[in-house]
Amino acid sequence: MPLNEYTQFPDIDPVIFSIGPLAIHWYGVMYLLGFVFALWWGGRQAEQSPNWTRDKFSDLVFWCFLGVLVGGRIGYVIFYHFDLFMADPLYLFRVWEGGMSFHGGLLGVIAAMYLYARVTHRRFLAVGDMIAPLVPMGLFFGRMGNFINGELWGRVTDVPWAMIFPSGGPVPRHPSQLYEAALEGLLLFALLWWFQRKPHGTGAVSGLFLLGYGIARFTVEFFREPDAHLGLLSLGMSMGQWLTIPMIILGVGLLIYAQKNSSKA
Repeated sequence: MPLNEYTQFPDIDPVIFSIGPLAIHWYGVMYLLGFVFALWWGGRQAEQSPNWTRDKFSDLVFWCFLGVLVGGRIGYVIFYHFDLFMADPLYLFRVWEGGMSFHGGLLGVIAAMYLYARVTHRRFLAVGDMIAPLVPMGLFFGRMGNFINGELWGRVTDVPWAMIFPSGGPVPRHPSQLYEAALEGLLLFALLWWFQRKPHGTGAVSGLFLLGYGIARFTVEFFREPDAHLGLLSLGMSMGQWLTIPMIILGVGLLIYAQKNSSKA
C-alpha cells in the first residue's frame, strides 16, 4: 500500500493543559484512571468477602500504588538504562524525562503486598489473589496512555491497520500499544474475573495472572519495536520477552501449588 493510504497518527500534545508551572499529562491521567478503577472494582469485591472491608482494601491499593511508582521507575532504570544510571545516579530521580517499567512496577507491587501482609498478619498469596484481577485494567489505561503519546510503537509492517507515528519515522508500524491494551488489559481482566468467580486454592488467581500476562506480553513483543539501545538479545528475543519467562514459570508453579493445596483441603 502507498504510504498515503495508511492511517497518519495525529501528533497529540502529551500535556492536556497547564496552569502556570502545573502541567496535566495524558499519561498521568491514565495512571489516575487505573488507580480509581482499582479502588472502585476492588472495593466492591472486598465488600463481598468475609476477610476484607472497603477501608482495608483501600489501604492495600495505596501501598501497591506506591510500589508501582517506585518499582516502575527503578525497574526501568535498571533493566533498560543502567548505563545512564552508572554514569549519573541522579538519572533515577529525573522522572520528568519519562520511563516506567511494568516488570519493575510488578516487583514494587509484590514488595508492597509482602509488607502489607506482614503488618496486617495476612497470607501473602491471599493478598496477591485480591490484587491480581485489578492489574490488567491498570495496564489497559497505561497502554492507552502510550498510544495517545505516540510512543512504544510497533515494528514496521504493511498490514491494512498499520499507522505512521510522528516519532516512528515515515513508515507504517503495528499499533502494538493497542495490542497490549487488548491482550494484557481487557482480555486478561475478563479471564481473571471469570476465573475468580469459582473457588480455587490460594495463589491460583495470582498464578493465572502471571501466566496470562507473560504469554500476552511475550506474544506482543513480536510486533513491538525493540528498544533502540538494546535491540534483540540472545535467541532473537527482546528484553521484554526475557523478563516474562520467569513470570510464566512462576505462574505455572503457583497454579500447580494452588491445585495441590486445594485437593488436600
